[in-house]
Amino acid sequence: MQKAPPTVLVLCTGNSCRSQMAEVLLNHDLAGRVRARSAGTRPQPRVADGALAALRAIGLPTDGLVPKDVEAVIDEPIDLVVTVCDKANEVCPVFPRPVPRLHLPFHDPHGEPLESFIAVCEAIRARLVPAVAEALGLAPGAGG
Repeated sequence: MQKAPPTVLVLCTGNSCRSQMAEVLLNHDLAGRVRARSAGTRPQPRVADGALAALRAIGLPTDGLVPKDVEAVIDEPIDLVVTVCDKANEVCPVFPRPVPRLHLPFHDPHGEPLESFIAVCEAIRARLVPAVAEALGLAPGAGG
């Protein structure tokens, strides 16, 4: 029986933009090698239109993306927590068991044009995806 891939939780404040884009990118670029989830310390009512448009612009699916509270996932088996904003890093909750953490902040493009969302999406793909692969000891190359 094959072992389940490690679970990565991407944490942000609102879970409406950067963490959502990171979840989709990780699940796409490291498909079958990680299971990415995202959540927020204070989730917004919905995912930002710019984040959805940026993901669609690079050909990635956005169906079913909704902000989630970190409390909804805190008891799940998490292998790595990645905070993508300074505020979430400051208030990162204590998990039921020790979990390695990685802090990679990204610019918040809310209120900016679509190009800003796409730039943040590209930055997440360039910096966060390889950092997660390295943190989990995944060999480079496969996926993405």
